[in-house]
Amino acid sequence: MVQLGYFTLDTVDIAKARAFFGALFGWSFDDDASKPTYAHVSDSQPPFGFTKVERKSDYPNLYFRVDDIAAACARVTDLGGKAAIPAESATGLSCVCCDDQGMSFSLWQPADGY
Repeated sequence: MVQLGYFTLDTVDIAKARAFFGALFGWSFDDDASKPTYAHVSDSQPPFGFTKVERKSDYPNLYFRVDDIAAACARVTDLGGKAAIPAESATGLSCVCCDDQGMSFSLWQPADGY
């Protein structure tokens, strides 16, 4: 079964998002997993964080965990959707996709240990 692997929320100001949501919910942030364009919320299930963008979206970015991102991307296109080329990061491979109606979502194949 494919489940939500993690998600991100867009913000134009990482520091302000950290301060607001830290104060509101008592969240702390993992500085080792964070960077200037991303703030990772500590000990969250599913894992999530804030991504710095120029213009924020009002919707979360959902990343569905898959075992084989190449096969999942191929299946997306077989079903009439679109899939970008997977990008590699320390946490694994991820890919932005859209379904056959244009709804955006992402796929994530975690690296070992995630």
